[in-house]
Amino acid sequence: MISFESTEIAFGSKSNKDLQKALFLFRAISHRGLVKVGGFISRLAISIRIPINWIVKPTIYMHFCGGENIDDCMPTVEKLGRYKVKSVLDYSVEGGENPEQINAAIDETLRTVINAARSKNIPFAVFKPTAFCKSEVLRKKSTGEELDAEQEKEAENFRTRVEKLCSTAFANNVRIMIDAEDYCYQDHVDEVVMDMAEKYNKEKAIVFNTYQMYRWDRLEIFRKDLERARSKNFYLGIKFVRGAYMERERRRADELGYPSPIHPDKESSDKDYDAALKFAVENIDRVSIFNGTHNEQSSLYLCTLMEEHGIEKDDQRCYFSQLYGMSDHISFNLAHIGYNVAKYLPYGPVRHVLPYLIRRTEENTSMAGQTSRELSLVLNEIIRRKEISR
Repeated sequence: MISFESTEIAFGSKSNKDLQKALFLFRAISHRGLVKVGGFISRLAISIRIPINWIVKPTIYMHFCGGENIDDCMPTVEKLGRYKVKSVLDYSVEGGENPEQINAAIDETLRTVINAARSKNIPFAVFKPTAFCKSEVLRKKSTGEELDAEQEKEAENFRTRVEKLCSTAFANNVRIMIDAEDYCYQDHVDEVVMDMAEKYNKEKAIVFNTYQMYRWDRLEIFRKDLERARSKNFYLGIKFVRGAYMERERRRADELGYPSPIHPDKESSDKDYDAALKFAVENIDRVSIFNGTHNEQSSLYLCTLMEEHGIEKDDQRCYFSQLYGMSDHISFNLAHIGYNVAKYLPYGPVRHVLPYLIRRTEENTSMAGQTSRELSLVLNEIIRRKEISR
């Protein structure tokens, strides 16, 4: 029976000092009021350029990020690798509204692809589509609105940029994941990514799309994508997540008067998530799975499905993943018994990554039981170490 209860395994890579820092951080995150005020102050500091690196970097940044650049991340990558946990370097600088930002993001993402090709501990590269295109262009393409000549050119450039990344990944035999976006951008992202998959996934899954399973239409879209993959003879690479923009999506749907794309409750999202895992495993001859979840039950469910279908633990078509700094009890315990595990390792300059960090703390606070679970695990390990040192 698989268990996530061993804190000795979960925190084997952490020193006593690391655990004390984690305890302090999760206690702070558990206070909704403190997180709300901290988020407001941080956003204000970004807008008026108040220097806050001195407080952010040694605390929340060090816990959730690998460093400011690829070289900074590599000691963490190697450390995780010693515990059979792989890494996915995620350049988490947000925005893509001007050519300078877009070109910088493309160049950096290309560096992550080349770096992954050189490291046995980095099995995937990843990028966020809105880093490579103006959001208004993605929105109009997704909703079928008319574009002017300049916007049409930008849409063509977006496809060219995505192809450059996918072709580089293909040439270097590196799997590359395209993160999901808001509902209003996703249709065009899906269109481009599926075209890339059809082109580059002829022998195995290189290009991975992301399905946010808190959307009620994703399971049916998965079925249609698989039909296309079988009919056109290519492989599907799929990163499953529950989703990241629930409140924003519901609010936008209400304001604009269209049906919410989000399931009405968590139970419905959980049901579709696990149904998608089951359907993927049943079609493992054509599908590769990246199970991106902090949910213990969905992690256990994929383990059960793999066993029922005779899939080896280290089959490269099945990966489990959690964010760096979270759910180590899942990641390290799965890796310890032989499953493929990869931590998402965000990186980038502190000021530019701060919006990601603010969102991460707010999501932790809003996720029922997540922060309290992290706190109890860290406390249990601190107590265990004290007891054995007596």
